[in-house]
Amino acid sequence: MKKILFTGGGSAGHVLPNIALMEEILSTGEADVFYMGTDGIEKHLLAQWKLPFYQIDCPKLIRGGGWNGFKQNIKIPLRFQKAQKQAKAALQQLQPDLVFSKGGYVALPVVFAAKKLGIPCFSHESDFSAGLANRLMAKKCRRVFTSFPETAKQLKNGKYSGAPIRNAVFSSSRAEGRKKLGITSDKPTLLIFGGGSGSTLINQALRKHLKTLTSKYVLLHVCGKGNVVKTNIANYHQFEFIADMGAAYAAADMIISRAGAGALFEILALKKPSLLIPLEGQTRGDQLQNAAYFQRRNLCHVLRQQNLDALPSAIHEALTDKTVKEALFNSHFVSGNAVILQELRHALNE
Repeated sequence: MKKILFTGGGSAGHVLPNIALMEEILSTGEADVFYMGTDGIEKHLLAQWKLPFYQIDCPKLIRGGGWNGFKQNIKIPLRFQKAQKQAKAALQQLQPDLVFSKGGYVALPVVFAAKKLGIPCFSHESDFSAGLANRLMAKKCRRVFTSFPETAKQLKNGKYSGAPIRNAVFSSSRAEGRKKLGITSDKPTLLIFGGGSGSTLINQALRKHLKTLTSKYVLLHVCGKGNVVKTNIANYHQFEFIADMGAAYAAADMIISRAGAGALFEILALKKPSLLIPLEGQTRGDQLQNAAYFQRRNLCHVLRQQNLDALPSAIHEALTDKTVKEALFNSHFVSGNAVILQELRHALNE
């Protein structure tokens, strides 16, 4: 049986697209699937799959952070060498036929080690502008697939594929989603989430306006682990995490989210109105670029972090914007699964 090793982590956006591809491979039984990552969100998200998981320790570049950040960053070369050795040892033991990377700092030592061992590598870049890890990995990979057509032109071996999307995203009807989540009100339903671990800023802004918002809407608030608060406010449903995001998406009339590319392409594929609140100051600005790209095409509304006090009015504008609804109706976003899997299958059969 052929073997494929997937890698990527540090955020849900570097794991969920891998799961989308893994699901299809596992469903056909055409290859054995393995995963390599850290003791982070990737290990948590993959626990239910019960796949062989190879754990390594990967250094992450700290953006900003002052003196403490600098002290951590100067240790990266030595820590990277250690991570690469760990990855190489695991790869020699497993001997996969190919490695598929979702990018990010977790995947970098894995791809570098695989390249040294002569194992074919493929990667995928979700964001409009390629991240540092994918830029460094590009020369090590046969192909770097991209969610945006413009991004493929920036990368060596770049190829536009679209974003990998989980089949579970499309798994529920509106009625099924509302029933699963216990929604009985006929008010419009808003799904709010701030990434895999939640967002303190979004949580605080939403709760500041709870009485105003729950008088008009049902709120499905995915606030992150440890962030649920005690409240008896009607129409306010809190969750640390929702395993069945297909049900949550189906139940929602509008979505309020960060602008990570993984979630963004799921939202657009479902043709849901959205209010995007891009993460700022902790990244290279990729979420701002993602959001601006689709805002220019009238496919979403955007609210900057410094303007979160305007959340209630921004929600109303996004939900009632007929131009956005028309643009979404006429849009066509397809999953990148087929394009990527076709090339992976070709590589396996060489």
